[in-house]
Amino acid sequence: MSISRDVTAEPRTPAPIRTVRVLFAALTAAALVSIVLDGLESPTFSLANYFSYFTVISNVLTVLVLTIGGVIDPRSARWQLFRGAVTLYMVITGIIYAVLLANIDVGVADPWTNNVVHRIMPVVLLLDWILAPPRRQMSESRSLTWLLFPLIYGIYSLVRGPVVDWYPYPFLDPREQGYLTLTVGLVVLTVAFALMALAVNAVGRLAGRWRYGSDSTQRDSTTV
Repeated sequence: MSISRDVTAEPRTPAPIRTVRVLFAALTAAALVSIVLDGLESPTFSLANYFSYFTVISNVLTVLVLTIGGVIDPRSARWQLFRGAVTLYMVITGIIYAVLLANIDVGVADPWTNNVVHRIMPVVLLLDWILAPPRRQMSESRSLTWLLFPLIYGIYSLVRGPVVDWYPYPFLDPREQGYLTLTVGLVVLTVAFALMALAVNAVGRLAGRWRYGSDSTQRDSTTV
């Protein structure tokens, strides 16, 4: 089946959902800007470090996805693949924060901004994925390509850390735990992230069958 026929078959996202997307994009952007403004009051604040947090990058991508999804509402397979990736990154953000970072200083002192970027938006992105799922079913192997960004991020953090003597998260910092413990932890996280990717994809499939019906949901091909 050609791409043009697939895109035509993809239904428009309901206007209320698109409106809510724009509103939450504005909320996320406001939280990100507020964190920067608060940080600039501290002489130790580093904008480069700020944009080296996985949470910040994921929330920036969230603003992009929700704004474009709300205003333009693309329906291509590539866009849905990108949506799924950002949804995964926000799910990772929410779960890792809840499990590993809730009682640790992650550079967000204000409670409302902390709640927005770590708690509220991961739920919002997942709900958006469920309420407006892609019609095409993505293969498991395709959803695992979402892990490319976390992999690149991890390499970036480990290479940059010794240079600037700063690591964004304790589980990426080898100075206290050593490289053996760090490696074991990263292997565990990689497996967990892969399971999360498969779960996000599975949730999208189930939601697609619920919304469009089992006969109308198309299997994703290798061509996007």
